[in-house]
Order: sequence, then structure tokens, then C-alpha cells
Amino acid sequence: MTQKTAHANPNKNRTPRHRAREFALQGLYQWLLNHEDAGAIDAHIREAHGFEKADAEHFDVLLHGAIREASTLREQLTPMIDRPIDQLSPVEHAAILIGAYELANHIEIPYKVVINEAVELTKSFGGIDGHKYVNGVLDKFAAKARQVEVDNARKH
Repeated sequence: MTQKTAHANPNKNRTPRHRAREFALQGLYQWLLNHEDAGAIDAHIREAHGFEKADAEHFDVLLHGAIREASTLREQLTPMIDRPIDQLSPVEHAAILIGAYELANHIEIPYKVVINEAVELTKSFGGIDGHKYVNGVLDKFAAKARQVEVDNARKH
């Protein structure tokens, strides 16, 4: 998996937290394809070029949390997707797991930020229209996981 360079400004939104999400996406991608141990993936990713610019704590929370809660998150996401989850591209699958994990467990991060970050990851690493799919799924998930926050945002 390589990052696309088609964007006008590839460093846009590359805060330490965004970088943590990029590395978590790469780790989840590896986990989805190879079913490697989370600890081995974590150690490998931490050695990657540029990791020192990432929020290592957030990376740790996302990678290990999304893997630990993957089956629960998949169950909750199943009614919101139009195909078996194992038929999603690994990038879309990983971005959705990261977004769903953050929506469910990190209410201090506004739901729109979580969805936007997952969409940006999919734009950078995924297929042409994958970001639209990720946006739609996470929008539905947010409406359930953060109903009050979503309802309040829609009123304003």
C-alpha cells in the first residue's frame, strides 16, 4: 500500500494525530491481509519512516483498539453496509474500523472530524470512489453511536 501523490498539497492535514491515523490504517491493512499479531505490526510500524512525527499514543489506541473491538464493530456496521464486510477493500475496511472505533470510544473528537479523517485516509490510500462509501457508512454509524451530537449538528 502506497500513498497516492495526486493531491495538490500532500502535507495538508498532516498533524501528528492525522499521521497516527495513517499509520494505524497501514497497521490495520496489514492485520486484515496477513492476520499478524498486533504487537508485531505495532513494532514494525513504529520503525517506519516518519513515525516520529505521528502521535504515537493515538496510534497505539487506534491500532490496538480497532483490532481488539473489530468483531463488535463489524457486528454494529453490518446493517450499514451493502455487502459482506470481507468484500470491502482492505483500505475501506480499515478506514471504517478506525472511524467506527473513534466514533464509539472517543467522544472528545467531534464526529465530523472523525468522518472527515476517515474520508481523507481513503482518498489518500484507497480506490477512486472509496471515500464516498466510507463517508456514507460512517455517517450512518455516527447517527447511531452519537445520536445526540449528530441531531444537534443537523438542527444548526
